Amino acid sequence: MSIGVVCLAVVFNQDAGAQQSVPDTIGQRAIACSACHGKEGRATSEGYFPRIAGKPAGYLYNQLVNFREGYRQYPMMTYMVDQMSDAYLKELAEYFSSQHPPYPPPQSISASKEQLERGRQLALSGDPARQVPACVACHGQKLTGVVPAIPGLLGLPHDYLNSQFGAWRNKSRRTPAPDCMAEITSRLSPTDVNAVAAWLASQPVPSDGAPAASLSAKLPLPCGSVSGVQISAGAAQKGNRP
Repeated sequence: MSIGVVCLAVVFNQDAGAQQSVPDTIGQRAIACSACHGKEGRATSEGYFPRIAGKPAGYLYNQLVNFREGYRQYPMMTYMVDQMSDAYLKELAEYFSSQHPPYPPPQSISASKEQLERGRQLALSGDPARQVPACVACHGQKLTGVVPAIPGLLGLPHDYLNSQFGAWRNKSRRTPAPDCMAEITSRLSPTDVNAVAAWLASQPVPSDGAPAASLSAKLPLPCGSVSGVQISAGAAQKGNRP
């Protein structure tokens, strides 16, 4: 055997040993998600993929299930979760929910004062004439979400917010009935969608950006994505991985 072959064999064995020494933890497995969602799920600068770090675990779990079951459409997400068990999806959801990297400054949005004011009105007061509830009525007074299953709206890219309103409008994003966001979106004009997305994306995240523990009042309309959620920290069975 030549010296070159021996050296290659040694390097191969060292690499194999290094690979075997990598801990099989949920954090290590979740690294695959960072290609789109950024390190620790903090999002990237691309402007489309959302931050998933710190979101309520029940919300993250619902979305993973929705991709697996076809309620949401994005080929790469469907491919990744297609064969994952409920227990493993819960474990992933709880991992990212426990991550709290700092938020970047809000995006610089090209929008008129009138457009931003309309967005602020919709977010904080809604539009009673159109029976559109305020965003804060569901997503919390600080718009940082509510446990266990309502997401925060601040710190999300403008393009992502716009695309999700569009997805609800064309029914490529759905939830188990009653689909409250689809109903609300149907009552908004495209101008309103642009306004509220611009305002939300331009707002800084509060220093305490954690989801609220509860809503201060009853939800303004029934939401199938919120009712019946059962998830808590440590609830996942770590042995049931795909």
